[in-house]
Amino acid sequence: MTTLSSRALNRALLGRQFLLERTDRTPLEVIGRLVAMQAQEPNWPYVGLWSRIHGFDRSELTALLEDRKVVRSGLLRSTQHLTAADDFRRLRPLLQPVLDRTARSAYFARNSDGLDTASLVATGLELLAGGTLPRKELARRLTERHPGRDGRVLAGEVELRTPLVHNPATGAWGSWGTRSAVSVTPAETWLGRPMAPATAEDLIRRYLAAFGPAGVMDVQAWSGLTRLSEIVSRMRTELRHYRDPDGRELIDLADAEPPDPDTPAPVRLLPAFDNALLGHADRTRIIAHEDRKRVMPGQAQVRPTFLVDGHVHGSWSFKGDTLHLTPFRPLSATDRAALEQEAERLLPFVGGAVLV
Repeated sequence: MTTLSSRALNRALLGRQFLLERTDRTPLEVIGRLVAMQAQEPNWPYVGLWSRIHGFDRSELTALLEDRKVVRSGLLRSTQHLTAADDFRRLRPLLQPVLDRTARSAYFARNSDGLDTASLVATGLELLAGGTLPRKELARRLTERHPGRDGRVLAGEVELRTPLVHNPATGAWGSWGTRSAVSVTPAETWLGRPMAPATAEDLIRRYLAAFGPAGVMDVQAWSGLTRLSEIVSRMRTELRHYRDPDGRELIDLADAEPPDPDTPAPVRLLPAFDNALLGHADRTRIIAHEDRKRVMPGQAQVRPTFLVDGHVHGSWSFKGDTLHLTPFRPLSATDRAALEQEAERLLPFVGGAVLV
């Protein structure tokens, strides 16, 4: 079994994430390859596509949301993601146990103690009546039905337990940060088609196309699903098999050839919550252990980063009209020039004017 070096794994990940070179594929095709893009703060997926697609324009993603070809909803790890509408139809039912697990957490359970789960969901769908309601209005009506309980938490539980899609304006480019004005619609109403569950095998293949080679624990960390070892074992003959530098077994698609480890990796600016940083249990192929706390300091934060030679070398932030670069260690003159050039290209896209 071939052992892949850390550098080989890095280049494989960058290649599949369109970070070795920008692609001419459409935004819908790129979102499909990535499976889903984390989107708690709606502007960041736009930056993620800018970093991956030649000449990407913000209007392209906004149009996909308005045309219902891309949707925003809870998905992987119970967090908000953008995903192609057809993928959402297939993946959300498969991932529903992960969202149900979150809905059973103490935060929700304290508020809904004594309520029948099925009845709560049925009430939520009755109030929506197949249409669209602002989250705040859904919460208010749920409080009327269940006095003494926090309607916002009840509405959040309904949204976890049954697929609701957010209105396009929630996922569209706009102010930075999370959006307070969110409206929700039952997914089948919004999409005009019933949900159609994918298989776990399908999900594993999709994951490997975007993040492989990887181990079973990586797939589980990315998806939130558990007990995938048996399924991977059943797929064994259709997959390639490797080992990582620590001897752990990795799997990959049979027709996926890792790129040359010596392939140059250009400087790239990644958005907050970027897929490339969150797709594995072992993230050392792209970020060093000592840098993780700087990028992921807690409270569900994943800061924007920049890559030098394929690895996280610092973070960046945008405030007002100023983009700030914060290297974690000294940069060579060549790397600094490449970083500043890439940041200057990003400035007009995010509406900035000053680079620091």
